Amino acid sequence: MTTDLPPPHRIVILGGGTAGWLAAAWLCRALQMPDVTLVESGDIGIIGVGEGTFPTIRTTLAALGIGEAEFLVRADATFKQGVLFEGWSTGTDSYFHPFNLPVGGEDEALLPHWIADADPRRPAWADAVTVQEQVIRAGRGPKRPGDPDFSGPMNYAYHFDAPRFAAYMRDISIAAGVNRIEGTVARVERAEDGDIAALVLEDGRRVEGDFFLDCSGFRALLIGRELGAAFTSCASALFNDRALAVQVPYPSPEAPVRPYTLATAHEAGWTWDIGLTERRGVGYVYSSRHASQDEASATLHAYVGAKDGSLDPRLLKFECGYRETQWIGNCVAVGLSAGFFEPLESTGIMLIEAALKKIGDFLVPGDRTARNAAARSFNRLMAGRFERIVHFLKLHYCITRRTDTAYWRDNADAASVPEPLRDMLVQWRYRAPSRFDFLVDLETFLPPSYHYILYGMGFATCLPADVARHPGAAEARSTFARVRAAHAGACAALPDHRALLDHYRRQAPSI
Repeated sequence: MTTDLPPPHRIVILGGGTAGWLAAAWLCRALQMPDVTLVESGDIGIIGVGEGTFPTIRTTLAALGIGEAEFLVRADATFKQGVLFEGWSTGTDSYFHPFNLPVGGEDEALLPHWIADADPRRPAWADAVTVQEQVIRAGRGPKRPGDPDFSGPMNYAYHFDAPRFAAYMRDISIAAGVNRIEGTVARVERAEDGDIAALVLEDGRRVEGDFFLDCSGFRALLIGRELGAAFTSCASALFNDRALAVQVPYPSPEAPVRPYTLATAHEAGWTWDIGLTERRGVGYVYSSRHASQDEASATLHAYVGAKDGSLDPRLLKFECGYRETQWIGNCVAVGLSAGFFEPLESTGIMLIEAALKKIGDFLVPGDRTARNAAARSFNRLMAGRFERIVHFLKLHYCITRRTDTAYWRDNADAASVPEPLRDMLVQWRYRAPSRFDFLVDLETFLPPSYHYILYGMGFATCLPADVARHPGAAEARSTFARVRAAHAGACAALPDHRALLDHYRRQAPSI
């Protein structure tokens, strides 16, 4: 077959940081592309202040051919088994979103029986269908020292130091042959057909390529400024647009390290609290429409127990949203240039992973018609994924029962809820969520995650009597009993989280 496009041998990535260097590592190590160049400016810092991840990161790291101990040490990583939400529903409540799927991997058969159980002593939904909540509360790690890399009895992801992770990805990328060029882009040179031909740096150097990845962060230098892809704001549903971030040392080197993200609700937003080996990363995400920077700073100080003025938090300004067109011509946006959501549920790096894996499938030799078709498919899938994430994140806010501040009242206002989510919530008052509510190829969060949030927040589903008594009740009761009986054994079989981290650091003494 003849083509009017050369194979995309020369790949140019604009921007370093987490997105750029993870993309470089993926292209050169997982996809074994031979000609990858990354251009980054020493004058432009990275956004990352500490990252939470999604369990998919383990598959990504394994595909890069690195060891888990090496990764943990180089990125100052710790294990994350889910999120503990404090105060989101009533102000005094607490619930877990664990990473484990319900026992057996399918919870549709169990959920109606749990809903129909009127016993006030029944366990929380997450605790009824997985042992992971008990493992997390006991401060246990998700695996044992002898388990293979990137696998264990519990499903897990990581917390890590973003600059250290980016530096680690840079080192393995350069060792694998990625060409790093330091410089600032002065202008973009276009070909006659509209494709990007080269990046022209301030010192006059030209960096030519066949295909370009825009990892330039919020600037979106290529996809936005040069190619004109519009930004779709989600501010009408997701109010938060500011964050104050600090690093908090532990009181002692032996202090426990939480094996989860702690997300605590406040008057105009929420704090994240993640544990690394030597410090905590803490930040207050809030809505500037509902709190001033001074008020937010006071909330952060109070949360960490510091006196006013004793912290020097870093202020981040952002708008939640995304570009519906993320691939134009021979350029695709990856990372913040494609879109950004507040750090709730750690979608940032997962979206980088999703984009890179699709690029690997779609970026193949072919004519221009085939490439443009691939771009349209990519854009539909990524825009759909971003849209569904908006629904999932909004779910955390819109079913709150808090009315103590304008922030929570506004979040519960039906006018701020996207119509597809609003339609599902209306139905879920009278039936349990169904697999038909979810588009599998567009979902980041599977139905069990929706169930963990819905029923962790105390959402009320009123089932018809015939549904509540449908066949399978005895099997469901047996399953719930089996999970309860397994709690103690699971906690006893897994090590203390910090002890597990210390084990891995002893495994990699020379790193």
